[in-house]
Amino acid sequence: MAGNVVGEYLRARREQVRPEDVGITVNSHRRVAGLRRDELAMLAGISTEYYTRLEQGRDRNPSAQVLDAVARVLGLDREATAYLHGLAAHRSRRGTPSDDPVRPSITRLIGTWDLTPAYVQGRYLDVLAANPIAAALSPVYTPGTNLLRAVLLEPAAQRFFTGWEARVSGLVASLRAGSTPDDPHLAELVEELSAESELFRDLWPRHDVRPQPGGGTHHLCHPDVGELELKYDKFAVSGADDQLLVVYQAEPGTPSEKALRTLLSGPGGTPAPPGRT
Repeated sequence: MAGNVVGEYLRARREQVRPEDVGITVNSHRRVAGLRRDELAMLAGISTEYYTRLEQGRDRNPSAQVLDAVARVLGLDREATAYLHGLAAHRSRRGTPSDDPVRPSITRLIGTWDLTPAYVQGRYLDVLAANPIAAALSPVYTPGTNLLRAVLLEPAAQRFFTGWEARVSGLVASLRAGSTPDDPHLAELVEELSAESELFRDLWPRHDVRPQPGGGTHHLCHPDVGELELKYDKFAVSGADDQLLVVYQAEPGTPSEKALRTLLSGPGGTPAPPGRT
């Protein structure tokens, strides 16, 4: 996957820019998807020859000013622009199939949270550790599970996440944001998912880059307790390599909190009494 990574990224993003959105008038005979190279070069204030060399991988050291100008025309946000700079600088974080282990203190901590589903994920979206209530919420939160693989390929996981395709799109974009193209484990994962999922084959070539949000709301559908609305927050684990602690919470007194208490009680049990956290 190393190849001409800058050119692949620029070409994919260029093809997604509508000419009319950047002030270019088009006619019905236009056959090019997105912007042409000469159009992008003109808008970025560089020569077509130079931009062509850049996209073809024949210029390996573009200046920061050129990259910023191209990013502006492509409509890249701050994270995507930083990703482009990283590709051009050949920054690499070669990972291995096994991320750094989760510190025992983190595992013990989340294990004390009875009504607060929590898990730790690694750079490839693998679940590295989880507490019992997270595993009761869904099997996708079982350590050893890859979240993206699960939501793409497992029907039960697809039913669990409301707005499934948007969830997949976000995970794909965050996977690219958190890895580098010359990462051999990323290459293996991409090859596997491309072979198994048509949706992934459509999304990955778009080169969307979107780090995971630090918090928000997920709407979930559990087969036993029904719909849940859970707030989530994500925290970087200090001293670990690309680990995130993901914590779910239900608003007190809501049906979602009652559903979590029911899950805590186990199959066939009665909801756990209020007061347990």
